[in-house]
Amino acid sequence: MQTYAEVGVAPVSARETVRHRVVIIGGGTGGIAVAAQLTRKGVHDVAIIEPSSKHYYQPLWTLVGAGVAKAEQSVRDEARFIPKGVRWIQDHAVEIDPEKQLVCTRSGTRVQYDFLVVAPGVVSEWSKIQGAEESLGKNGISTNYSYELAPKTWEFIQQTKEGVALFTMPNTAEPGYTIKCGGAPQKIAYMAADYFRIHNRPVKVIYATAGGVMFAVPEFCQVLEGICERYHIEVLTKHELVAVDPIRKVATFALKDKPGETREIQFDMLHIGPPQRAPQFVRESPIAHQEGQMIGFVNVDIHTLQNPNYPNVFALGDAAGLPTSRTGAAVRKQAPVLVNNLLRVMNGKEPNKRYDGYTACPIVTGYGRLVLAEFDYSNKPTPSIPFINTCKERFDMWLLKRYGLPWMYWNLMLRGLA
Repeated sequence: MQTYAEVGVAPVSARETVRHRVVIIGGGTGGIAVAAQLTRKGVHDVAIIEPSSKHYYQPLWTLVGAGVAKAEQSVRDEARFIPKGVRWIQDHAVEIDPEKQLVCTRSGTRVQYDFLVVAPGVVSEWSKIQGAEESLGKNGISTNYSYELAPKTWEFIQQTKEGVALFTMPNTAEPGYTIKCGGAPQKIAYMAADYFRIHNRPVKVIYATAGGVMFAVPEFCQVLEGICERYHIEVLTKHELVAVDPIRKVATFALKDKPGETREIQFDMLHIGPPQRAPQFVRESPIAHQEGQMIGFVNVDIHTLQNPNYPNVFALGDAAGLPTSRTGAAVRKQAPVLVNNLLRVMNGKEPNKRYDGYTACPIVTGYGRLVLAEFDYSNKPTPSIPFINTCKERFDMWLLKRYGLPWMYWNLMLRGLA
């Protein structure tokens, strides 16, 4: 593992006060991409606050849950991606004080900044589903939103010989809540349905979403509805998972179009898409939205990624209050916009680059098939690959998902080259 000396700066002691020109909260996709691009543009005196010693390529977990990849292929040492000369403060951020331009960490370190980039990701709120957290990894109940649990999903798919395989999507319409990669809960449903088809297993697949449609973009929604018909997947809309009984193997749903009413569904296997929101220290900070749909997420201009109240604060990624799907592809487009605008502000100028809400969701629809959904803030398809109809299932897009995108992530994006 790379040491602090190899990175090029000394470690930070607990309860020490340090100051840096640019401080980045989060060493995930957004934080590392921004740090790499800043250093390539000659910015010095940068620090990253990130507690984890590991860095995960989370999009691979869908394929781990389907038995196509190993979990170990999705992880690297975090130290490998801290740009040379950037200080890594390996600690949890617990408070942001934008008036004092200060971030406090769990160990008591006070990190002062001139400019702040917030990219801590989101956290899963399992407490919103009664009985779920203590049931994960047992009794056929799992989620691909975890490095440890994605292999369990594959184990449970293989063990399911008959009965009901149930897949759920949380209520992202509730203010303050979201889910990263909104297509992931249905991706694994398609993979499981294809597996059961290949092995001639009489398993009924149910996809239950708290939303009113399969997908927000009509062009892709129509394609996905056809795929559900092909696999005979029963789609239940406006069904929000609120409780799990692991002993009886019963899932309880609140019916969003019938207030006060619930419905129980028996299952043999259950994959849960967890409700997620910004970390507590973000939600409680003045930099967060105080009301509305994005309450608790970092308040930024959706085009410039700059906080309207604190011009020296920027945000990107899952914790940013942006009305678009939270994916690595979105971060790839956000990072250069943020870096450009941050550099202009550092030089006393106004932001002039705009993010249009572009995001991409590579939706695996079976073994060897994928639909590449690309769209912007207006939910308009925005294909980036010429001469290819990405609304159709394609084998080459599957290869891109399985091999091309991981290589690009580790070798280009995290190095500030893409």
